[in-house]
Amino acid sequence: MTPTILPDDPATFPGEEASFALAGPAGKLEAIANVASPAEARAGVAVICHPNPVQGGTMHNKVVTMLERSLRECGLDTVRFNFRGTGASAGSYDEGNGEGEDLAAVVAWARRMRPGDALWLAGFSFGSYVTIRNAVRLKAAALVSIAPPAGRFALAEVQAPQCPWLIVQGEADEVVEPQAVFDWIDSLPVEPEVVRMPETSHFFHRRLMDLRGAVKHAVQPWLPPLRNG
Repeated sequence: MTPTILPDDPATFPGEEASFALAGPAGKLEAIANVASPAEARAGVAVICHPNPVQGGTMHNKVVTMLERSLRECGLDTVRFNFRGTGASAGSYDEGNGEGEDLAAVVAWARRMRPGDALWLAGFSFGSYVTIRNAVRLKAAALVSIAPPAGRFALAEVQAPQCPWLIVQGEADEVVEPQAVFDWIDSLPVEPEVVRMPETSHFFHRRLMDLRGAVKHAVQPWLPPLRNG
C-alpha cells in the first residue's frame, strides 16, 4: 500500500501509514509513520533506523521494514526515516555523528506528537550503532538492535543503555563478524536479551519471518499498556 503523502512537519501523528518530511539539523528528513491496529495499540512509539547509506542502506531496506512490521504488530506506532544524504533527506553522510542528531530530531517530533508514550529505539546494522549510541541521552524505554556493527564502529566506547534491550545476531553474518558482536555483548555491564540465529546472513535472507517471530516474542514483557485499556 502506498503511504498517504502529508505536508512537512505534520502537527499530529498520522492515523494511517503516511510519508512526510521533518525538519532536521541538516535540512529535511524523509520519514514514514505507521500505526498499530486500534484493538492492539499500545501507548508507545518506536523510531527505527536503517543500515549504512554508504552501502545503500535506506528506510526501505527489507530488514528495516520487517522490524517495523514486527513492532507494529506488537501494538507500537512506528516512525522510520532516511538519514541525512539518503533518499530525499538533505545533508551528507557523517559517520554516525550527524545521524545521531537526525535521530534526536525525529524523536523530538514523536514525543511532541505523543507526549505520554513510551519511546522505543530500534535499528539494523549502522542504524543499531546510531540508536545504541544515543539511547541513554534520548531516554529510550526499550532498545532493539539487529546485527549491531561491533568491530566496524566503536561500540565499546558507547555508554551501555540500562533499559530493556534485545540484540538479534545471525551466526553466519558476512558483514558484521558474529564473534566480535558476542565478545562485545560479554563486555557489557548489563546483559541484554540476545537471540543468536544459526545459518543466518547479515540481511536475513530467507530468515525474515524468523526475525519477525524472534522480535515479537522477546519484547512481549516490555510492552507498554494498551492505549485504550
